[in-house]
Amino acid sequence: MEENKTCQCNRETVRSEEERKKLINRLNRIEGQIRGIRGMIEYDAYCTDILTQSAAVSAAMSSFNRELLNNHIKGCVSRDIREGRDEVVEELLNILQKLMR
Repeated sequence: MEENKTCQCNRETVRSEEERKKLINRLNRIEGQIRGIRGMIEYDAYCTDILTQSAAVSAAMSSFNRELLNNHIKGCVSRDIREGRDEVVEELLNILQKLMR
């Protein structure tokens, strides 16, 4: 079996307590929105009301992704480039393509 050369299984990002708290708070709000949508479906809410909430969740996830990407570029990517790990640019391009779908 061929080894997956893009696997970053052992990599991690050390975040400040403030950054971690900020990201987790965003995810908690999104999780609450998702539970709200589930409740709307359970109680037969009107379709456009559910779709409006779904759009809000999508916007919140996009905002979360932008924040995380911003932190990634300023931290991990910058550090790796300074340390001569140019492959991080290809990794960044790949993740940008996924986010832009």
